[in-house]
Amino acid sequence: MADKKKIETEAQEGLADQYIRPAGPECMENPPEEWEKEDEESDESFPASDPPANY
Repeated sequence: MADKKKIETEAQEGLADQYIRPAGPECMENPPEEWEKEDEESDESFPASDPPANY
């Protein structure tokens, strides 16, 4: 368990200087006029290389 906590702490510290935008059009600077379920699933999976499970 201690190893897991250490890994989580190191991961969080590594991202401290980076901004990661939450998924969804409400968090975008210039959201699209139309936003569909597929758009949401794709946005939530980014930057993963795997497509959404139900795609």
